[in-house]
Parts: sequence; C-alpha cells; structure tokens
Amino acid sequence: MADLLLGVHCSISGGLHNAFDEANQLGVDTFQIFTKNQRQWRDKKISAYEKKEFSDAFDSSAIKTVVSHTTYLINLASGKDDLRSKSEASLISEVERCTDLGVAYAVLHPGAAKDLGYDKGMEQIAMGLRNVLKATRDSNVMILLENTAGQGSSIGYDFNHLRTIMDQVDSDRIGVCFDTCHAFAAGYDIRSKEGYDDTFGQFDEIVGLEHLKVLHLNDSKGDLGSKLDRHDNIGFGNIGAEAFGRIMNDFKHLPKVLETPKKDDWDSKNLEMLRSMVNN
Repeated sequence: MADLLLGVHCSISGGLHNAFDEANQLGVDTFQIFTKNQRQWRDKKISAYEKKEFSDAFDSSAIKTVVSHTTYLINLASGKDDLRSKSEASLISEVERCTDLGVAYAVLHPGAAKDLGYDKGMEQIAMGLRNVLKATRDSNVMILLENTAGQGSSIGYDFNHLRTIMDQVDSDRIGVCFDTCHAFAAGYDIRSKEGYDDTFGQFDEIVGLEHLKVLHLNDSKGDLGSKLDRHDNIGFGNIGAEAFGRIMNDFKHLPKVLETPKKDDWDSKNLEMLRSMVNN
C-alpha cells in the first residue's frame, strides 16, 4: 500500500529516539510526540547525543513526517503577564527542539481567554505567535493551531477564530491541525456526507484547505456540540466510522495521527480499521 501518512502518538519514555521503536512496531509512516514532559514548565535542550540518536533512528525508519504536540500548559491568551511570558518562552523552546530534531510541525492549543474575552484573547495569541516566530526566524518549523472542542473559554472551536489569528500573525509558518473529536464536540457534524462536505467546505472558505497540514483522527465520547473533549476509538464513538473513511481517502497527502485510548492494543486495531478504508 502506498504511503498513507498515518500514525499514532508515540511515547518518548527512555529517550526521544525510542518513539521510532513504537512506530516501527506498528508499521506506521508518521507519528506525533511530546518533545518534553507535557505537564511541566521545565524546558530541556536537545543534546548533541540525543540529536544524533533521533536522527539515526529517523534515517533508518520508514517514517516520513514527525509531529510534535506542545505542552498543555501554554496559554498565549492569558490575561496574566507572567503566564503569557512563560508560554512564549516555552513555545520558543519547543520550536528550537523541533528544529534540532527535524520535526516539521508543532501543534498548539491556541489558548483560553478566561480573563480577557475572545477578541482580546485572539489578539494576545497573535502577538505571542509573532514574538515566537521572530525569535525563531531561522527555523522552518511550522506552528499549527489546533481546533478545540469549545470547553470553558478555549479559543479555536470556531473556524473563524483560527482565521482571525492567522490574519493577525500573517506568516507562512502558521498552519492548522484539524481534530475530528474537537470539531464534532464544537458542533461540526461530520457524520454524514452532507455534514462532512459542509464542514470542510466551511473550513476551506474560512481558513483555506491549503493551510491544513495535519489531522488528529479521534472518535468522540461526547455528543455533537457537547464541548466535551473526550476521545474514543474509531467507530466506537458518536462520530462513527463513515467520516474517517472519507478523511482517509480525501487527505491521503497529509499526516494523520491517532490520539485514541491506548489500552488493549487499540492502536493496532484503530490503524487496521483505517487502513481498510482506503480505496485502491
């Protein structure tokens, strides 16, 4: 079968290069990682030895694209100066690590506007991204804004949020990661062909499909419009299998990453199901 650019989120336990072992065992050609502990602010520099280990593993694998997911602590939309400053610094370090490792994309949750409101929050995100891009001007790593489920005061559940931020940043190093569970939870009904076509038609009109660089393939434990960010295995949630078959065939050219529950070898089961959906 031709390159599917299909993979999973892999563990970096024991070293960043170990993610390739998990990916190779699953027979995937793309994967996503955290380049550091995603629950801590403490940043780390990539040593020359780690860089070589990762590079050697990359070169000897069938992997075409590696994606990073930034720490969940980053909130560029915060009304607190110290948190915004820490968020910018953390994102700069993330881009630097990705650059060292040859990771193409860094996926970012845009932020939560609890203190400022959506409009001001989007302005702060854009300002923070401009600062990060300026500080990493020599890097080719793209920062991908991930659509959100709409929980709390999170920004990004509406495609217009993504467009607004992108317009204010105005850089070809900003793109989008589309998460199926988040879109469904935010009210975009991709279950039927009509709803799927309408959703991606809106995305194209508002954001532009040319800015879509990565997809997160997750079914949803929550109902349509529930704003519940809880991922389920493919075909076992409220989205159902049909939409994923369309994505597998419509977006063969883009990296697609599973972030589904890990227990009981479900990565293999989900991958097998998605592979079976591809038209020859």
